Amino acid sequence: MIRKALFWLHLGSGVVTGLVVAMMSLTGVLLTYELQFIAFADRAFYAAPPAGASRAPVSGILGAAESANVDAQRVTFYNDPEAPVLVAGGRREPSVFVNPYTAEVLGEPSPGIRSVMSTIMGWHRWFNLAGESRTTARLVTGISNLAFLFLIITGMYLWLPKVFKWPLLRPRLWFSKSYKNMKERDFNWHHIFGIWSAVPLIVVVATATVFGFRWASDLVYIAAGEEPPKRSGSSSSAEVIEQMPIANPAPLDTLLVSAANHTDAWRTLRLTVPDAADRQVSVEVDRGNGRQPQLRDTLHFDAQTGELIAIAKLSDRTPGAQARTWVRFLHTGEIFGLVGQTIAGIVSFTSLFMVWTGFTLAWRRMISPLLGRRNQRPQRSTA
Repeated sequence: MIRKALFWLHLGSGVVTGLVVAMMSLTGVLLTYELQFIAFADRAFYAAPPAGASRAPVSGILGAAESANVDAQRVTFYNDPEAPVLVAGGRREPSVFVNPYTAEVLGEPSPGIRSVMSTIMGWHRWFNLAGESRTTARLVTGISNLAFLFLIITGMYLWLPKVFKWPLLRPRLWFSKSYKNMKERDFNWHHIFGIWSAVPLIVVVATATVFGFRWASDLVYIAAGEEPPKRSGSSSSAEVIEQMPIANPAPLDTLLVSAANHTDAWRTLRLTVPDAADRQVSVEVDRGNGRQPQLRDTLHFDAQTGELIAIAKLSDRTPGAQARTWVRFLHTGEIFGLVGQTIAGIVSFTSLFMVWTGFTLAWRRMISPLLGRRNQRPQRSTA
């Protein structure tokens, strides 16, 4: 009785949300190697440094960005002598590549591929809608994602044969050499793709739930044994203390050298451009692909003396904050590098097969019998 009820709930959930799940799976596949696609496109801005050339000072790079109407907020330096420097503005503000030796503005970083990836991401999250429609679309994808999680879990249970015998297990574990008909093939594929991708899919889909619902995000903190953080609204009553600009701030170039000496394995240094009155200067030292927080340290320097004040690591955060950070990059697999990305992409691809075979099996079980009965009805005589 329980198995039968779960079967019909499984089938109904798949039919109702299948198209949305397919859309999220397809866009997930296209986003698998987003980092690599963008990095490849950015190679067009790489160039061998002039012989004997020395790097331009940070002030020169900031000045070049300002001339290109970029309000510099962050400056990223790559551990590659041929790589340009990326000067980024605020959120949704323009960015620009600058030659690290001549301080020449090279142009906006690969707007084509970034625009394509942004559009795909928009579809993945909320059908690429804007305004109030986005909220509704996000709810639809969130509910569909929850339904997908239900489908995976119930599918694992329904995958189990009623009798554990190898002749019954084998066709649920691997492809058959031949099939009697398409129904048998679809049944075989649905079970095989489902069981082999179940565990990584649970990770991918469960972590996506955290992005769609506040209660899911709070559960991460609760599971880690701490109180979920409260969202603070903007308050106009907060007192703003104005500080005088620092008279003789430490040169930013010196701070970058200190940050580079933090580890020989760094791949990028990301400087948060300080205001004149800031007492600290932060430099993020990344040893990974940019989306591996366990390989990223943030160094805080005294803005006047240049002394290293503190080093912030992922391990310094509370267990809940660490878990929430891990969730973000577990969803894409990027926290495990190229291998993790590939696994996430593969299970997203197999999800498309599960949606397709699920639809065909549902059609044969629910619709085809009805059509057959209607065709078998005796025709009324017109005599």
